[in-house]
Amino acid sequence: MTLTEKILARAAGKAKVQAGDNIWVNADVLMTHDVCGPGTIGVFKREFGKEAKVWDKKKIVIIPDHYIFTADSKSNRNVDILRDFSREQGIEYFYDVIDDQNGHWVFDAAKGNMKRQYGSRYAGVCHTALPQKGHTRPGEILFGTDSHTCMAGAFNQFATGIGNTDAGFVMGTGKLLIKVPETMHFRLEGKLQPGVMAKDIILHCIGEIGFDGATYRALQFDGEGALNLSIDDRMTIANMAIEAGGKNGIFEFDSRTAEYVDARVKLNGTKSTYEPVARDKDEKFVYEHVVDLSKLEPTVACHPDPGQRKKAKEMGDTKLDRAYVGSCTGGKTSDFVEFARVLRGKKVVIDTFGVPATPEIVRDLQSTYWGNTTIWDVLVNAGVQMTENAGCAACLGGPVDTFGRINKAGINCISATNRNFPGRMGD
Repeated sequence: MTLTEKILARAAGKAKVQAGDNIWVNADVLMTHDVCGPGTIGVFKREFGKEAKVWDKKKIVIIPDHYIFTADSKSNRNVDILRDFSREQGIEYFYDVIDDQNGHWVFDAAKGNMKRQYGSRYAGVCHTALPQKGHTRPGEILFGTDSHTCMAGAFNQFATGIGNTDAGFVMGTGKLLIKVPETMHFRLEGKLQPGVMAKDIILHCIGEIGFDGATYRALQFDGEGALNLSIDDRMTIANMAIEAGGKNGIFEFDSRTAEYVDARVKLNGTKSTYEPVARDKDEKFVYEHVVDLSKLEPTVACHPDPGQRKKAKEMGDTKLDRAYVGSCTGGKTSDFVEFARVLRGKKVVIDTFGVPATPEIVRDLQSTYWGNTTIWDVLVNAGVQMTENAGCAACLGGPVDTFGRINKAGINCISATNRNFPGRMGD
């Protein structure tokens, strides 16, 4: 069996499964956020009763992160709905925007977007926060009400996005009916050249198969090149499996995985036991592709979808109006370090926005020095508009007052986010 098949078989209590099988699997973690959480809660209460209790309050993680730092009253209300439900259900892993459990979230527009407006438990972008807070473990099943939930496949687990109806069912039962996906195999060999990053790897792969080339399939990444990648790099690649239509992305378990997961579950006091899966000799793949990392170059995804790749050196005549660095895909500490490496001692000439994915990343950047200057200040000194309000921000567009949102048609924006469909970041 493939890595994905082995995890699904275990979760279904079966000795073996194969692509195409329809199986009931037990969930280890259900994650939801402020956009889909209220809808999921509504489905749960409609189907199981207004007084019903969730199947396991320790296995539900609720992370407001999408439309947070906005004066839009309905967006603010969604955070309050999550808070009320978490209090009612006794859900421990609710990472609230504010510290007052009986309060109401209101973004103060008068304070602006740049300085912190969140409390001590706020976690930031759900996909980056999940591993930071110790909720990703090898061999487990993670369902989330967001398409980029597949990012957790970096930790040798089956992680996939589901809709509100399915999430409401999982919330009440802890189970979900799944069709076992076929697996596409991407063997990574060699090492990346300086200036080439994990985003270039996944854009290359999507360019090879098309933005729908992996529809309802698992993307398995392994090989010596994969083992040489950092955890951040693996997260970037797994995150964008969905940009080829994938059901999930997944990596092998190794010492780097163990080191990260063990440190995070210990730090946060979350479940510490897990059982990774290893490769079999008789894996069956529907597609195989070898990627020589040493031959890759900086790559850009052009409109209208992530499969329209070009080498950056071919884009020299493209006029840019704006740059945006952030999101679960491109807003990690390592992403901003590389950004600072390019900008150090220079000045940006277009509007440039920086949105760290989590508060922890904000602290990393503000406390890590390059000589006598923090990484944060290297970017600010270069003219980057850096916000302390970590979150999804303009990656998903959002209300018109969202930091970095494009509110004018015809703007060319180069972005480190994951999705470039027309209208994705605003007008």
